Amino acid sequence: MSESKSVAPPYSLTTINQMSQEEFVAALGAVFEQTPTIAQQTWQQRPFTSLEALHQRMVEVIRAAPIEAQLALICAHPDLGSKAKMAVASVQEQAGAGLDRLSPEEFDRFQTLNQDYKTKFGFPFIIAVRNHTKTSILEAFEQRLQHSIDTEREQALTEIFQIAKFRLADLIGA
Repeated sequence: MSESKSVAPPYSLTTINQMSQEEFVAALGAVFEQTPTIAQQTWQQRPFTSLEALHQRMVEVIRAAPIEAQLALICAHPDLGSKAKMAVASVQEQAGAGLDRLSPEEFDRFQTLNQDYKTKFGFPFIIAVRNHTKTSILEAFEQRLQHSIDTEREQALTEIFQIAKFRLADLIGA
């Protein structure tokens, strides 16, 4: 087994383009929640000319995937405001929106909305929390519970793509 060089984020685009597939997946495998296969498949499309190009190739991998794989990606995301074990990036993102400091009443409200949403759609509510506050997330929950399943599945993917863009920007320096 070859010894891989250890490079800490933020990575340069040049470094990303020169990584072996194993290094690439180790560096970017968590960009999409618990789905390193997206990075694995995207690696084959190197070189990437920009952060946007890398993000777009990753999105294309998901768009080309069967609906079952898209739903698996959606279902890999944790409930908002949950105390369940989740990826480090999700913990940090939720903390940034104050979801780690919910009052008992707020916690109960999030749990109820999470359950109502999952009952209706069969997958967790996903929102790019960096763009939101607790209040705006609760408002989005209420609004999106009115959507059709197809509309909401597409909205979940759109939110996932935004989350991935934030995560990539955190990992790759200008």
